[in-house]
Amino acid sequence: MSKSDLQRLRKKIDALDLRLVELLNKRTSLAVAIGKVKARAQAPVFTPAREAEVFRNIAACNKGPLSAQALRAIYTEIMSATRVLQKPLRVAYLGPKATFTHQASLKKFGQQAEYAGQDTITDIFSTVERGTCDYGVVPVENSIEGAVNHTLDMFVDSDLKICAEIMLEISQHLLSRVSRASIRRVYSKAEVFGQCRLWLESNLPGRELVETSSTSRAAEIAAAEKNAAAIAGSLAALLYGVPVLAESIQDIPHNRTRFLVIGKTAAGRTGRDKTSVIFSAKDRAGALHDMLAPFKKDRINLTKIESRPSKKKAWQYYFFVDMEGHATEPRVKRALADLEHACSFFKVIGAYPQSPAEGGENV
Repeated sequence: MSKSDLQRLRKKIDALDLRLVELLNKRTSLAVAIGKVKARAQAPVFTPAREAEVFRNIAACNKGPLSAQALRAIYTEIMSATRVLQKPLRVAYLGPKATFTHQASLKKFGQQAEYAGQDTITDIFSTVERGTCDYGVVPVENSIEGAVNHTLDMFVDSDLKICAEIMLEISQHLLSRVSRASIRRVYSKAEVFGQCRLWLESNLPGRELVETSSTSRAAEIAAAEKNAAAIAGSLAALLYGVPVLAESIQDIPHNRTRFLVIGKTAAGRTGRDKTSVIFSAKDRAGALHDMLAPFKKDRINLTKIESRPSKKKAWQYYFFVDMEGHATEPRVKRALADLEHACSFFKVIGAYPQSPAEGGENV
């Protein structure tokens, strides 16, 4: 390609950039006008159902070469920038910075939201309940390690609702400022050591494994301590300036974590939704079977069933169930009514858009 050909193509890009900036500002002006309508109606700025509709629309008209995932990332930032002009959003997450919960928050709300790291999952619920933050992001299950029980337990007494879900493909990396042979201690969370057990036994046998409160804290220690390493994500490596010695060291590929967005308002229907409920069965033989029967009758697919001890009475359990469909759909509404009638305790904790089944780096 000649220099003149390169200049000609760059001039075309410059012309398109001018047009893109003009169109983006027109779109933003419309979003600001929508924000004023929402303010008068006291409606929330973050509307997961509308967000899902926008993503579906752009995916349907996309003919490439941009991937659907790349377009989602671009539009996440566009919507993040316009939301802050409507009303700044403050989002609580399980801190410190660069944890996977932080990364999930960025993936959902973009760079323009204000983020507040919290020490515990309880703190996330509390700060949203008090109104200090508009929304919270909490982990709820991992494809390898299973449910995050602390999150499930919090929903029993909290009035907060699940507004959305986020799926992240988790890639664990070995970070250190020294060579692999010089490593004496490896820092990370207990769950992460479990996810990387075979790799550690094969590649770093005999090293001391030290548990930390977060993968970010592990990276921070590895940045300062001699002969130390951490297992953490790529964002933590970047934030704390610790080189990646080995990528994707988890024993099982496609390690995914599901996160929930919690808030005070329910999400609308999109046509591709999920409903989550908590209930407690009455103390009689066959009670649980009878309570789940309405879902079979109405052909509702249950995607998750988890039990937790109630902590109020010995051998009494709460059941957490996720199902396909929105709680306001007639067949789901009918099945939930039948379930509630048979329960000693029942609560819908959210009806929200299903997260698209996509992988990708922890962004």
